[in-house]
Amino acid sequence: MIRVLVADDQAMVRQGFGALLAAQSDLLVVGDAADGAAAVREARELRPDVVLMDVRMPVLDGLEATRQLLDGRPQAPKVLILTTFDLDDYVYEALRAGASGFLLKDAPAADLVHAVRVVAAGDALLAPSVTRRLIAEFAARPSADRPRPTTLNALTPRETEVLRLIARGRSNQEIAAELIVAEQTVKTHIGRILAKLGLRDRAQAVVLAYETGLVVPG
Repeated sequence: MIRVLVADDQAMVRQGFGALLAAQSDLLVVGDAADGAAAVREARELRPDVVLMDVRMPVLDGLEATRQLLDGRPQAPKVLILTTFDLDDYVYEALRAGASGFLLKDAPAADLVHAVRVVAAGDALLAPSVTRRLIAEFAARPSADRPRPTTLNALTPRETEVLRLIARGRSNQEIAAELIVAEQTVKTHIGRILAKLGLRDRAQAVVLAYETGLVVPG
């Protein structure tokens, strides 16, 4: 069972998402929270696998709540940010805070269920529109702000190539087809990349790739 906590300041959203998720045989809604501070408190007490985190909440916004939940905590839950198209400024900061992905609030119900399962499995969920905004964020930054860390030197040439493809938004299947290798081989490469670079998931790998200039927009 995947344990889920829903954090949103709108009661109807919490109830609606909660009912939808609870209807799935493999999902268990363990609680909800109406503000960021409550989300942090409830998550630490209830130990969910995934937290659906709204950005704009009272007391403590979703970004700060995400930072507090994930900062240096080995058993921290995965955080799936609930966002709308007008939250461009939050995309990069949420990923830096450790969020595993984004879900647009007007997405179909099936997308919500899929998103929870994806991040619970340790993968990242980046909607194409969110990825485009993330790339635009890095494109606006001077190259001097993106020093190449020596940690990238730990990667083999093939692992570096896989990291570039991850940052371009390729799926495991697409990477396997492009490199002419088995999909399981791609998964092995990704696991080694995350371990060598001390990253939590693909979302952080995307951030690092652009942040270091390994991949540049365009």
